[in-house]
Amino acid sequence: MLRRTTLKLIATLASVAMTPLGALAEMPAAIDKPVTISFYNYNLASASAGADATKELLATFEKKFPNIKVETIAVPSNEIMSRVQADIVAGRQPDVAQLVFRDLIYIASDLGANALEDMVSPEELKAHLAGMIPKGLELGKVDGKTYGLAYTFSTPILYYNAGLFKQAGLDPDNPPKTWTDVDAAGRAIKEKTGKNGFFPGAYGPVDGTFVYQAIVMSNGGKVRDGNKLTFADTNAADAVKMLRGMVESGAHAKIDVASPSDTFAAGNLGMFLYTSAVYGSYKKAAKDKFDLRMAPMPSFGDKPTAPTNSGSALYVFSKDPEKQRAAYELLKFLTSKEAYTVITSKIGYLPLRLDIVDDPNYLASWVKENPMFRANLKQLDHLTANIAFPGPNYRQVEKMMMDSVREAVFGTGDPSAVLTTAQDEGQSLMP
Repeated sequence: MLRRTTLKLIATLASVAMTPLGALAEMPAAIDKPVTISFYNYNLASASAGADATKELLATFEKKFPNIKVETIAVPSNEIMSRVQADIVAGRQPDVAQLVFRDLIYIASDLGANALEDMVSPEELKAHLAGMIPKGLELGKVDGKTYGLAYTFSTPILYYNAGLFKQAGLDPDNPPKTWTDVDAAGRAIKEKTGKNGFFPGAYGPVDGTFVYQAIVMSNGGKVRDGNKLTFADTNAADAVKMLRGMVESGAHAKIDVASPSDTFAAGNLGMFLYTSAVYGSYKKAAKDKFDLRMAPMPSFGDKPTAPTNSGSALYVFSKDPEKQRAAYELLKFLTSKEAYTVITSKIGYLPLRLDIVDDPNYLASWVKENPMFRANLKQLDHLTANIAFPGPNYRQVEKMMMDSVREAVFGTGDPSAVLTTAQDEGQSLMP
């Protein structure tokens, strides 16, 4: 990770150099002359439906705003944060960047991102945010200000192969509701079809954290409390022990943690707990091959689930008033009713404007054709924030946690001991 002090100094100096006393200069009300802004985006770097949908959105935006040219920088999701950091250090200030929520605190405190409340008048900002899910908006705030505007967004959803359910003697119209159900169904699929039963996308170094946290928090645990790490505490550890138990029972597949998505898409995995953002890709992969279904994430008995968010927010780094206005217009468009109709129907992310779901001008016909998607929408009622780590060592702490989770689930040592060792080591790196 690049040094915190260096980045903070660069961001501060850039801000002070452009505006008096470090405050943001007032944006013009409109763009009346040509301006080019840079947009760092990881959907554009993917091979999934996200790239095509994003290109479609940007083409529509440039037609609506002919004076604004969007120069795209496509960077894979696991590299985009490092690229933004490196370009800031090199003096190439990004204008807008699509970055994930796990980096929020660092982006706000060290990278010089603008709070929207400091850029836009209260009236204009309130008008645009009206109708967006309040819980979603809160996820991009630090100290009461919006540094990241919620953009592409999802929660963990249980995808399942109805054909494998039938082959295993299970009822595909009655998917698992609890982890006990998942264990039983996973064992049946493994024993009667020879295919893999269940796997959660909870172990990836970048994209697994939110699924892991959703499982932990659904059991009443959490990964940290303030600056104190708690992922080895009883409720959190018990959630991991549950996964370990399913590995031992044979319900939980022993496959490469980097390839479960491909395994499911190929029809070789009965159940996969993962982001709704890949629904479009799975639907395409399953066509004429297997019966794809979706269900809410499983619970620990009667405990309510705590589906956490994955996905990204849009951050503005521009200090130039003209570029700020152009950047804000891009943010507004990409989080509009029109944009969310494309984002949901062509990628699979949740629409953060629920009033479009049953509107015939927007998503009504698509939701009617894809009724299973309502299982994901329903989870927004009890959305729980994916907890980011504070401090300059946040990525290291997160890696130590996730390494210990994989070892606790797939290894031979005592899960609680494995998690506790990692928690004690990680605590020394916390602020």
